[in-house]
Amino acid sequence: MTNIYNIHRFPNGVRLVHRRTKSPVAHFGIMVNAGSRDEMEGEQGLAHLIEHMIFKGTPKRTAYQVISRLENVGADMNAFTTKEETCVYASFLTRHYGKAVELISDIVFNSTFPEKELIKEKAVVIDEINSYKDNPAEWIHDEFDEVLFPGHPLGRNILGKPARLKQFTPADLQAFMRRTYLSNQVVVSSIGNLTFEQVIAKVGKYLEALPVVSEEKLRVRPKGYLPQTIARKFGRHQAHIILGNTGFHYHHPLRVPMALLNNILGGPAMNSRLNLALREKHGIAYNLESNFQPLSDTGLFTIYIGTDEKMVDKALELVRMELDKLRNTTLSKNQLRIAREQLKGQLAISVESQQQEMISAAKSILVYDKVDSTEEINAKIDKVSAEEIQQAAEIIFNPESMSLLVYNRI
Repeated sequence: MTNIYNIHRFPNGVRLVHRRTKSPVAHFGIMVNAGSRDEMEGEQGLAHLIEHMIFKGTPKRTAYQVISRLENVGADMNAFTTKEETCVYASFLTRHYGKAVELISDIVFNSTFPEKELIKEKAVVIDEINSYKDNPAEWIHDEFDEVLFPGHPLGRNILGKPARLKQFTPADLQAFMRRTYLSNQVVVSSIGNLTFEQVIAKVGKYLEALPVVSEEKLRVRPKGYLPQTIARKFGRHQAHIILGNTGFHYHHPLRVPMALLNNILGGPAMNSRLNLALREKHGIAYNLESNFQPLSDTGLFTIYIGTDEKMVDKALELVRMELDKLRNTTLSKNQLRIAREQLKGQLAISVESQQQEMISAAKSILVYDKVDSTEEINAKIDKVSAEEIQQAAEIIFNPESMSLLVYNRI
């Protein structure tokens, strides 16, 4: 059954997407096309710090009143920051819809960033950074971003650095938001048992009056990538490995073929080629996956492996064998049919959570200004040819373009 999304653009450029359901639970979020890559020199960590601080008070609410407003009625409220966007969202009983819209609109656009709260939250973020550094499986991904995007904001850790975080003032946070939280870069996403007209009225009450700022989003495309091989001594029993390359952006004609290719190689299925080769056949890795992440003007592809320190060379040998097979051999008709059906099933499951569907719809509006139906998504997957998949493999899996980062005690 097709999911029907209604889309509305307010006069100030704010976009709204809504799908009506019969569920007693509704989901609402505001996504802004502003993330860590939009930080200027000296602002590293600012976008993420703002995500924390928007819960710390507005002209009419204290921090406690912010977190209690929806939590007291059993709602689940959260936020996240990525390289390219920030999102604040909540899930709640439908009868509290108006309360959720008012609260989230208030904290996203009216936060005051009290000094005493900022001091406390800096300490929380610094603790988050230190916790992150204790996990090499996470930290290695950030260092690999630096390899792929040298000297560019995309290569920076989203969390920032403690020394710089300590220097940020409320004025710094406000200046970043004035520069990036523009009305035409805001998407409101909603799923719940309300008519579209009801949602337009409730959202418009709080967001229609936002100042009209419709500047074009200007981002500097990363350049200067040179493949590298880096080995680090890291005091843990297990070795951590990342092999990867820059990838295709959201609008690249090989984006969908690459998504299929990535799923075949190291997606979540137990019959992915990497899982069969490294875990099932040789038993040398428990944690392994490949990931393809398109971005607005570039992308990245990575393979991560956690294995015994003595098995690094064997693991890499097996991975490269699988990459070579995909580069040099076209999928058979049956292999292509299975790959298509597998990806379609996984995508359907991924949005079975209506909260995740709400977030995905917001992202789709930001990137494509539309939300494809299930039938449209499946049609795009069915159009992918074996030759396109092999073409993507030839480009991304080219050994001369791949970088390698290894954390090992040896």
